[in-house]
Amino acid sequence: MRIFITGATGFIGSHVAQRLAESKHELRCLVRKTSDVATLRELGATLIPGDVTDKDSVLRGMDGCNSVINLAGLYSFWIPERRKYAATNVEGVRNVMESVLETGVYKVVHVSTVGIYGKPADNPFTEESPVGPVRFSEYFQTKYEGDLVAWDLYKNRKLPLVMIYPAAVVGPGDPKATGRYINELIHRRLPARVLEHSVLTFVHVLDVAEVIVRALEKENNIGEKYFVGKERLSFGEINAMVSELSGVSLPKMRLPDSVVMLNATLLTWLASIIKRPPPWGMSVDQMRTMKEGFRVDGRKVEKELCLEYTPVRVALQEAIASYRA
Repeated sequence: MRIFITGATGFIGSHVAQRLAESKHELRCLVRKTSDVATLRELGATLIPGDVTDKDSVLRGMDGCNSVINLAGLYSFWIPERRKYAATNVEGVRNVMESVLETGVYKVVHVSTVGIYGKPADNPFTEESPVGPVRFSEYFQTKYEGDLVAWDLYKNRKLPLVMIYPAAVVGPGDPKATGRYINELIHRRLPARVLEHSVLTFVHVLDVAEVIVRALEKENNIGEKYFVGKERLSFGEINAMVSELSGVSLPKMRLPDSVVMLNATLLTWLASIIKRPPPWGMSVDQMRTMKEGFRVDGRKVEKELCLEYTPVRVALQEAIASYRA
């Protein structure tokens, strides 16, 4: 199978590419000029210069492919130009999905996030739960809008769509919010513990990659949704586990939730002026996401895709080792 992949140099995407390279699949990867493509070259992937915001490059890369994995997205809780969220997470999705229809690809696996559900009435919530009325960051909001574009094309133009919704992803080498939090914790750069009673659902990055590949290879699953995540842990529990595994003591000070949100508001305001990210990741969007959390029921992939979840403890152990290396 010849597979076109966007976002293959990202945290999840690199693991997906590695997993697919172990099989007989042929990989074609859309890469930007600024991307580090050394690993993809080692895997034997064909590299297509471009970006999801450039539809011509997407069409060029997708031509002749059997299937598509769309991992490209602007994942950040703070950027100086917020309009860029929609350019990638909405219009970029539109470009990919329309290109799938124009090139005749038989299946596209689109990777979203459970964060687009906000705070549903169901607790925990499943693939069939109605989404909540509010999303807690611009990232989640634009990912949600991009998903709506894809589902509209599925319903009205028979887009051969499968959707994956990872929970909070943990694993070695994560450069994004969860990874930075663990990295700063083990290097004693966090001045205080925050939001320790808030609960998120966590998952090993390798499990997410495995679900993406199995959903791609599974027959007769067009239109399906798959949540990926099992262990629901509070930040207090995550902190304790990281401290135990790393041997690093936790910050002695703990900030009340109201103080955390006030500080986030002030630091986000300052960041908008100096055009630099808030320290310790304390943007309003990230703190709201951590505070509200999400409790996800990811059992469907265990039943339908035969996934055996990796303990989050293992993911944290590997993450800690990678940051120390």
